[in-house]
Amino acid sequence: MLYRKIKKNGDELSILGFGCMRLPQKRGTPGDGKIDEKPARKLIEYAIDQGINYFDTAINYHMGDSELFLGKVFGKGNRDRVKLATKLSSFYVNQTEDMAVLLKAQLEKLNTGHIDYYLLHALNRTNWYKLKELGVLDFLEESKKDQFIINTGFSFHGDPDTFKEITDSYDWTICQIQYNYLDEQNQAGKKGLKYAASKDIGVIIMEPLRGGDIAGRVPPEVEKIWEESDIKRTPAEWAFRWIWNQSEVSVVLSGMNEEAHLNENIRVATEGRHDSLTDDELKLIRRVKQKYEDLMKVGCTGCHYCMPCPSGVNIPSCFEFYNSAYMFNDKRTAKFRYLIFLAGIAGDPSCASLCQKCGECEEACPQNLRISDHLESVAREFEGMGMRVLKWIIKRVLKIQRWREFRRAKKSKRSYSR
Repeated sequence: MLYRKIKKNGDELSILGFGCMRLPQKRGTPGDGKIDEKPARKLIEYAIDQGINYFDTAINYHMGDSELFLGKVFGKGNRDRVKLATKLSSFYVNQTEDMAVLLKAQLEKLNTGHIDYYLLHALNRTNWYKLKELGVLDFLEESKKDQFIINTGFSFHGDPDTFKEITDSYDWTICQIQYNYLDEQNQAGKKGLKYAASKDIGVIIMEPLRGGDIAGRVPPEVEKIWEESDIKRTPAEWAFRWIWNQSEVSVVLSGMNEEAHLNENIRVATEGRHDSLTDDELKLIRRVKQKYEDLMKVGCTGCHYCMPCPSGVNIPSCFEFYNSAYMFNDKRTAKFRYLIFLAGIAGDPSCASLCQKCGECEEACPQNLRISDHLESVAREFEGMGMRVLKWIIKRVLKIQRWREFRRAKKSKRSYSR
């Protein structure tokens, strides 16, 4: 296993991190996320033995049970061998006092006196301002002083300007961004990666395979390009190697729920040195990226010249999810992500149907896209009664999860000390 150093604290983190959002589930329970603990424990303990030392979870993963399960695994002599990262979700925070209550519940579930890396979860402009106004930065400082939190960070799903604003607002140790060879311009993008690294902030990468899309649903036109390489690699290996080739990257997260995936990723991680790909290999990846872009329904490059939209539409993200639905023939996943990030669950609504056809975006678009017409297509595809019903269900589930966490903290009588 290879390791990269976090500059602000000197931690040597494995370049492959274990994402605990998609642990093995019991058969017949894909909807409620019930963890199949025996194979999940086996995977995690094997990963630790192979040198993986960064484990990432969140308060809401597996309906709140991911943290609870990890507390069982790491409580058996493994806690000192790993760096544990979890997150504070703005979904659950309605007032300042909620933050401390939630942290208490997380410490209880994780069976630990401290959290190595505590991140603000899935920040965008709306929920960043919400948490900031509630005093989240003071909360982080106080929790660090009490040594319940050792290092701070944030995960991000917003626009580039907000990323820079958040990065400059506090002395973060790490940040977590979505990044892969198709998302060089989306969300924080390459500019965000380099900006965070320039401030000595460690960068954790999520969605290196775009939820598995660029590894498991490869179009024939793309497969032909990969086959031209003299060195035969799987699409997943190409994707990981492209990210690790960049020195600014600290850790790449992977949600490994099968032993074969874990072993393959560990093997690839032994070769994930920065600047290790040749010019010809990088050209090959650029050709693959271009082919995917040729398959897009909308030729949006994610440049953000169309933003901000006066009506509040997140135009690049609307097209990102719309294009994904067709590039990978997976409308279900694309619609779910659209719902979470644009329909008003993770922040204010910024969906396509908000468009008022003012035309400002089309005047600014360097690709001369008919943005208003394309947004109509997105709204027809992704919005309607089905989205409203699912949105209601998800909000109810989040309320139930929040109630469970506060109930757990209220019942706990444990005294926390490091």
